[in-house]
Amino acid sequence: MIADVGSLGTLVGLAAVVVGAIAQAATGMGFSLVVAPCLVAVMGPRDGVAVTLVLAALSSVAPLWNNRSHVEPRAVVRLLAPTLAFTPVAAWAVRDVETRWLALAGGVGVIAATLLLAGGLRSPWLRRREAVVVVGAASAALNVVGGVGGPPVGLYVANAGWEPRKARGTLQAYFGVQNLVTALVLGPVLPDPAQLAALALGTAAGLLLSGRTGAATVRAGILTVSLFGGVWLVAGTV
Repeated sequence: MIADVGSLGTLVGLAAVVVGAIAQAATGMGFSLVVAPCLVAVMGPRDGVAVTLVLAALSSVAPLWNNRSHVEPRAVVRLLAPTLAFTPVAAWAVRDVETRWLALAGGVGVIAATLLLAGGLRSPWLRRREAVVVVGAASAALNVVGGVGGPPVGLYVANAGWEPRKARGTLQAYFGVQNLVTALVLGPVLPDPAQLAALALGTAAGLLLSGRTGAATVRAGILTVSLFGGVWLVAGTV
């Protein structure tokens, strides 16, 4: 699907890709939270989610290589196992759902997840072994419906207390695989050249900022843009 670079919606979508890629490279997550609401609003729920997933998978490649020595393989496998198991189930469950309702569900999911992350939810339960299954299933469902599988995993990692480099590397590996598999299950839609260029620009900037910008500043920016994106998405369906 080739974007009309003259339209305001397309320009907003490209700006979101740049910001999302910066967030992904700098923190290990945030790409889909920023990008999905914008692309869904511009391209529609199914194409918007499909393109977001492909771009999200690509957004993890260079940062993963940069943080490869800090990846915790056992943690990646532990999170991916339930996520990949539930992904086709979630895709089958929503296969006949009207796209308007998918957009609404995705927007509500973004808003709720953003508020939970902003509130710094802490729970001893999230450190238990069975929590990984629930986190993986929730991430799979949100990724299929709205392309935003990050928040449940973000809550899990926040409660795990990982140091920043381990969190960045492990999250890049997890999201790279999850988004690629989800895109294949749903049927990938390839990004256009302008979106790929925006992704490259944002990734390069994010890698430069990684370790130089305070984690609190980056996190606040991600959450603010994500909240506005979720509200925009919901407002477009009502």
